[in-house]
Amino acid sequence: RPRDGSRWRVGGPDDSPLTSSIKGAAAPRNRRLLLRTSAFSLPSSPRLGFPTGRPIPGHSDPFARSPLRRGFFRCSEVSLTSSSDLCSEVDSWFLWIASAMAYQGKKLIDDPNDVVTEFIEGLVETYPGLQYLDGFPQVKVVLRADVSSSTYDKVAVISGGGSGHEPAHAGFVGVGMLTAAICGDVFTSPPVDSILAGIRAVTGPMGCLLIVKNYTGDRLNFGLAAEQAKSEGYKVEMVIVGDDCALPPPRGIAGRRGLAGTILVHKVTGAAASAGLSLAEVAAEAKHAAEMVGTMGVALSVCTLPGQVTSDRLGPGKMELGLGIHGEPGAAVTDLQPVDVVVSHVLKQILSMETQYVPITRGSRVVLMINGLGATPIMELMIAAGKAVPQLQLEHGVAVERVYTGSFMTSLDMAGFSISIMKADSEILLRLDAPTKAPYWPVGVDGEHPPAKIPVPVPPSRSTRNEEVLTQPHELNKQGYILQVAIEAATNAVISLKESLNEWDSKVGDGDCGSTMFRGATAILEDMRK
Repeated sequence: RPRDGSRWRVGGPDDSPLTSSIKGAAAPRNRRLLLRTSAFSLPSSPRLGFPTGRPIPGHSDPFARSPLRRGFFRCSEVSLTSSSDLCSEVDSWFLWIASAMAYQGKKLIDDPNDVVTEFIEGLVETYPGLQYLDGFPQVKVVLRADVSSSTYDKVAVISGGGSGHEPAHAGFVGVGMLTAAICGDVFTSPPVDSILAGIRAVTGPMGCLLIVKNYTGDRLNFGLAAEQAKSEGYKVEMVIVGDDCALPPPRGIAGRRGLAGTILVHKVTGAAASAGLSLAEVAAEAKHAAEMVGTMGVALSVCTLPGQVTSDRLGPGKMELGLGIHGEPGAAVTDLQPVDVVVSHVLKQILSMETQYVPITRGSRVVLMINGLGATPIMELMIAAGKAVPQLQLEHGVAVERVYTGSFMTSLDMAGFSISIMKADSEILLRLDAPTKAPYWPVGVDGEHPPAKIPVPVPPSRSTRNEEVLTQPHELNKQGYILQVAIEAATNAVISLKESLNEWDSKVGDGDCGSTMFRGATAILEDMRK
């Protein structure tokens, strides 16, 4: 009864215990076993059944209806002739199914097979500048509402890939970025026909550029669609983005994976296209931007696909360096570390002089992207940004010109973040600062930064107060000594009740009453000692 986290099956090789028991169904001491089960709700596309789908000798296959489209397994009444060994195997099999159901991931969805189309419907209802092609479920294309292939006089910029990385790529469709995004099923490359439909919908006389993340399925399908579009008379170019810096070279034929740095390439390319450049010029800027960016991710958990079980691949207190956005293995699994240590390691890996993945050296100007992988709070992303900027400036000697923090390319509900660093010349900064109406590109991050912090305003009473009054006399009189003892006793009592106060407060509030009182009491004691 092996389970690898995504594919389910019962039985196994011909020498497995269950198979051997089935083969021995005609053995002595046979008895009848009647199984009555109700419907089980299992992950979508389960692989359930006896080995190779062979029926039990002497009986029709009771599992012929598995898997069903919506992931239900039904076995209303099955009569099996079995040995006593088979009884225990079948019993444990059904217990195993029941226990596995308890770990199915929680999702606010209806049918797991419809999540992409329903996402697109919600996206275009939210943003009036977006539309989609009426070709569900095979064709899932989001495009700008103001663009028509017959009238569009600029280079169309198209990207896409498997879904599950939202807001990438559909959330970056808009003036100044993508003209269209082709959406595949979750973690599945979009089919050639869908890509071709997107090309036909938005490509005018200036042609189109396809920006493709470096995954085999994406390269094959986008490449085939590009060739077919060319045969129909369209001008099409394609740029591949592979910005992963987690794994050391050589990377073999497949090369480096495409990650969140792709979004920076989108922005540079979209701004170049909006400026009216030719297809060759836009493609050249996209290729240059792709060569300037490097990315590495850190995951605290793996993602859970809609309708599938939650994986425990990363146990408590563990994190994985370089885990892919589809759950591909990373560089190493290690103990959870403080964020400043994690950020330091990631930056060193991206800027490594040994790998030379990105041409960034001391004195370079860079832009920084902190990308949430789906389940990371904004607070933690901002903490990572706050750690990364000074490390880049002081330890690596680079000037950080822009910082983009948020969720740009996720992996469903994966906890963790990735860091992207792009070498930024004046032309790239101009493209990144260019206006865009793409819904999920951050606003308010362009331009020069003023000082990060300024002094706290001092109340007028404090600036004129006699400092001698604020100091404790060298000797206390009797009343002063009594007051000091009383204050110390009160503050120590509050400090000792920190955990109890937090526990009581958690029943009716946010559970921080004790911590707040602790900080106040500690501050009073410190002031008294001055």
